[in-house]
Amino acid sequence: MLIDFNELSEITIPNMNGGEGKVIAKMDVNDCGRFIQTVIPPKSSIGPHLQETNDDINFIVSGEGIAICDDSEEILKAGTCHVCPKGSTHSIINVGDEDLVFYTVVPQK
Repeated sequence: MLIDFNELSEITIPNMNGGEGKVIAKMDVNDCGRFIQTVIPPKSSIGPHLQETNDDINFIVSGEGIAICDDSEEILKAGTCHVCPKGSTHSIINVGDEDLVFYTVVPQK
């Protein structure tokens, strides 16, 4: 299976999960799970939300951010991977001057 994010439609989500600013995303949903390309502009964030049914795996491509998972802060930068396990709550905040860009995999279990 090949997912070409260049061919997917972009959506803009204002105040995602109660976060600041906006989030720009391209998403593919299939039998394996959800595959998402996400851009969080400077001074924007994804608000706290519960991973009710699946893990959330985020591979950081560029930018600087902070993930808060169950009250624990993790520094996000290119080459890092943030995993929020099923049953945990997390948020992602862009703390840099450039877009925070990452790919998310939410495996279907």
